[in-house]
Amino acid sequence: MFEKNIVIIPDILANAGGVTVSYFEQVQNNINFYWDAKEVDDRLRVIMQSATRDVIALSTLHQIDLRTAGYVVSLQRILEAMKQRHIVAK
Repeated sequence: MFEKNIVIIPDILANAGGVTVSYFEQVQNNINFYWDAKEVDDRLRVIMQSATRDVIALSTLHQIDLRTAGYVVSLQRILEAMKQRHIVAK
């Protein structure tokens, strides 16, 4: 991205939409309640836009490529989840 000024969407973001919709399906099946396509799209859009903003912001802040920023954001989220579940010290 920095040398040739080409933006490459990292695979962690590019593949996240399908994974997220699969999670939505699991949640809907667990509660036996189903959303229409518009609601799925709306929920997915919110999540994907938020994730993309977080990755771009970290990339810009630390002047790192989007792929590395995606991994950093992911690891930060995993660490936060582990802290909330008292798996690691806060």
